[in-house]
Amino acid sequence: MSIEGRLKALGIELPHSPTPLGLYVPCVKVGRLLFLSMLLPIKDGSLMATGKIGKEVSIEQAGECLKAIVINALAIVKSQQGSLDNLSRCVRLTGYLATAEDFYDHPRVMNYASALFNVLFGNAYGHTRGVVGVSSLPLNSPVAIDIIFELNGTGADKD
Repeated sequence: MSIEGRLKALGIELPHSPTPLGLYVPCVKVGRLLFLSMLLPIKDGSLMATGKIGKEVSIEQAGECLKAIVINALAIVKSQQGSLDNLSRCVRLTGYLATAEDFYDHPRVMNYASALFNVLFGNAYGHTRGVVGVSSLPLNSPVAIDIIFELNGTGADKD
């Protein structure tokens, strides 16, 4: 089943591609790789949550924010590539979590994004991953992700 078919089966509709919040492009293609700029959990034009995980934001809320970022990332890819059929896999997922000082459960939070990617791409543990706790993120977001995707041969030919 295609990624778009899996999204449909999950009842997920892609939103419009989010507008960059600064002077950068959302996506750059280099060979067969798509590098996405860091994404925040924007839904309907505003952040889904603000604050620090383990203080104002629960693990579950942070997880929902991460899933929204994955969906926004796919919306960016579709707007840039015309289709999600060109995606081969997620190669690298790097998460940034604004956390309370005594929060140490970073992998559990990032599992929300990884699990969704694994379902969408039909594989378990199909990407490398890093997660970093930080003192703050833009707009007081609790989470941010940057992603590297690999395109199949068809997608690599399209500019």
